[in-house]
Amino acid sequence: MARELRSQDADCSIAQAAAVMGDWWSLLIVREVTRGHRRFDDLLGELGISRKVLTERLKHLVEHGVLTREPYQSGPVRYEYVLTDAGWALAPMLITMQDWADRWLLGDGTLTGVAAPRSQEAARVHALLGTHIPDPLQLPAAINRPSVAVGRTASTGERTASLDVVADARATVLFAYPSTGMPAPLPPGWNQVPGAAGCTLENRIFRDRHPEFAAHDIAIHGVSTQRPDEQATFAAAEDIPFPLLSDMDLRLAAALRLPTFRAGQALRLKRLILVVDRFRVIRHVIFPVLDIPAAITEALTAAEAIS
Repeated sequence: MARELRSQDADCSIAQAAAVMGDWWSLLIVREVTRGHRRFDDLLGELGISRKVLTERLKHLVEHGVLTREPYQSGPVRYEYVLTDAGWALAPMLITMQDWADRWLLGDGTLTGVAAPRSQEAARVHALLGTHIPDPLQLPAAINRPSVAVGRTASTGERTASLDVVADARATVLFAYPSTGMPAPLPPGWNQVPGAAGCTLENRIFRDRHPEFAAHDIAIHGVSTQRPDEQATFAAAEDIPFPLLSDMDLRLAAALRLPTFRAGQALRLKRLILVVDRFRVIRHVIFPVLDIPAAITEALTAAEAIS
């Protein structure tokens, strides 16, 4: 369990945070809850932890406002554990730790926006195949056209809205990209980072092929860690007909353990494509994306195959 604070650490915020989250199991419990594993037995199965230790850690996290208990059935009443706002605020810390380990422990320290096809990072992404995207999972979204089909949670006509990452459609093609150069300039050395360049091109190809996707009731959602106002400016300038979601708080990245790289003092999503059915099941994964036009064609073909 967490250690008691020493008197000399009472005014240290790092020590205060460590007292709440410095335990191995507490970190992994928060990791699993972000992934949608909210019930006691689900957490037992995912973590391989004893019932006693899990009970203690959950009680600790509830007492410190990281989790809250919410009933999901009555007779008998059973509870699931849901992240509070304070709990979700830990998502960037989880992804920062993941990014550090991907680069310095599992990688060779090279700054890169791609991954080797047989790397542990790629294996983690491909392990998403057949898993569910947690529900609900809404992100701020830039919506360029009021006529676009934006899914079941957005308000038609708004330039920005809160939008579910999975649309109410036959399938959703969710493509993650690092960053566009509009309106904010890209960081120095951006084009020297493998896999970083090409985001505007990717959006333009999806834009030009959008009618093909729409004709088969396939939604397109782009996602990056840029702010929604930046995405709105880009969407208007490029006439993007599909929503661009902002994962600036890294909630989606934490929920799916998406790979990132750090550039310009910010974490950026590595380029990947997920094809998701209407039941939120990930049916196809493309990572790394080495040929953008070919990957978009592959995504369309995979989405068309979903009945």
